[in-house]
Amino acid sequence: MVTLTIDGQQVTVPEGTTIMQAAASIGIEIPRLCFLKDINEISACKVCVVEIQGKQKLVTSCSTACQEGLVVFTNSPKARAVRRNNVELILSQHDCLCATCVRSGNCSLQKLSNDLGIYDIPYERQIEDVPWNQEFPLIRDSKKCIKCMRCLQICDKVQKLHIWDLENTASRTTIGVTGGVDIADANCSLCGQCITHCPVGALKERNDVPKIYDALADESKVTVVQVAPAVRTAWAEAFNIPAEMATEGRMVAALKKVGFDYVFDTNYAADVTIWEEGTELLERLANRDRNVWPMFTSCCPGWVSFLNMNYKEFVPNLSTTKSPQQIFGALTKTFFAKQKGMEAKDICSISIMPCVSKKREAALMSMRASGKQDVDIVLTTRELIRLLKSEHINPATLPEVPFDNPLGSSTGAAVIFGVTGGVMEAALRTAYKVVMGEEAPMDAFLNVRGHEGRKEAEFKLGDVTLRTCTVSGLGNARKLMEDLKAGRVRYDFVEVMACPGGCVGGGGQPIHDGEELACARGQKLYALDEARALRQSHNNPDVVELYNKFLGKPLGELSEKLLHTDHVKEKNYQ
Repeated sequence: MVTLTIDGQQVTVPEGTTIMQAAASIGIEIPRLCFLKDINEISACKVCVVEIQGKQKLVTSCSTACQEGLVVFTNSPKARAVRRNNVELILSQHDCLCATCVRSGNCSLQKLSNDLGIYDIPYERQIEDVPWNQEFPLIRDSKKCIKCMRCLQICDKVQKLHIWDLENTASRTTIGVTGGVDIADANCSLCGQCITHCPVGALKERNDVPKIYDALADESKVTVVQVAPAVRTAWAEAFNIPAEMATEGRMVAALKKVGFDYVFDTNYAADVTIWEEGTELLERLANRDRNVWPMFTSCCPGWVSFLNMNYKEFVPNLSTTKSPQQIFGALTKTFFAKQKGMEAKDICSISIMPCVSKKREAALMSMRASGKQDVDIVLTTRELIRLLKSEHINPATLPEVPFDNPLGSSTGAAVIFGVTGGVMEAALRTAYKVVMGEEAPMDAFLNVRGHEGRKEAEFKLGDVTLRTCTVSGLGNARKLMEDLKAGRVRYDFVEVMACPGGCVGGGGQPIHDGEELACARGQKLYALDEARALRQSHNNPDVVELYNKFLGKPLGELSEKLLHTDHVKEKNYQ
């Protein structure tokens, strides 16, 4: 342990603790821009400088370890002046058009500049403007990049995709796509973690909100919205309302107030997914010698893209069942359209997702089971929030409204699709009933839960011991694939989600700089699951009716046509 003094307060901390950590332990927050704990600790921005008594040079608090007897001043006149100067230099290379920035009001640089009282920039402005493919779901605005390196580090260290790289040197140093290729030609899975970890507006999703207004204004279109399970955990974070008011019912009411004709729940399609994917798993197990192992889940398009781009030999291992988003889109433009006496072309199918990769998935040629694009527009949770704010909607004033039927009913098993391990647990709940003829105890599959990044478990299904693995984060997925290639591990059923923690930590979720909220959001989904009257997908009466009156049976002819795809033949993952 070492003892030092920070701003007049004595503090004792373990040896190796940084000055920034020590200060935080006694309630002193030192300003910073580039710092991300355990990910980006490279002192790039020089905003966290502090003065040490007896030292001529200032030091960066994020990378300087505490020493016995140090006397530190975090906001001395010298530290304050240098910090202000460093921020002014950053601003001189930053597009400061905050009023038209997607991160206005939620920007670390904007807040820091205001806190420092910077209202003029004394340096010559040098703004870099690099062309970008504006059709790609992920947009980079070079004019706003502050070269903090967060995007590069999160992509390299956590997701292991290595999409971003440094270009040029000295004052011309910037971030670009590795190899200088167009982003559409890079092996980007569109996990969006670079967006959620950018402190400014240099990275964002493609803005598809204008398409919503076009659809709402088109009197020939019926607008049908589906909302993913993870969205309900985060949609109200920007409205500062109590957690007990951030309900599904108020979310539905807000969407109705926007003007959408039908508001449905993607959870309905998640229950359908379990009918199809669970049946597929059991059929593969019954014909083990004729199939490749393990079977991978296919709900996450970021994971499916990653596998296609990096491990093509394992693509046949993917379940052929489409994601809930695409199952919902296909059913909307076939089953629902038939019920309402409409054609697919009459419907604008809209999804609200915690994900950026869903934008690419919806545009795939293999996702046109209805003859048209099954999902026409995909909004992220952040875009939903911007839409509601542009419509001046205050959720706190709205009464609760249920989802529309018949595509709005769901079970607890569907709710937990949004958290890592949820798809696995939902599938096992149904597989157990099919094999054993009785419902599984609700605590039977808790071993698949957790945020470890990779979790193994074994379960007995009759005479079969099912070896499972649950993975979240593409860095962990890469380790899994290398282990499978080398024969170091063997599994039967593997769930992978591209984003750490699952969809609740998705690249389209609200951004709270420096905070990782996937675990807290995931707990909300488990609470919703426990509150559901029905908690197994096979017990959803509306899905039972769907099969009885329309689909016939899981893996049947119509189900195969509408709800399944051939991942091997799809060529447009990039």
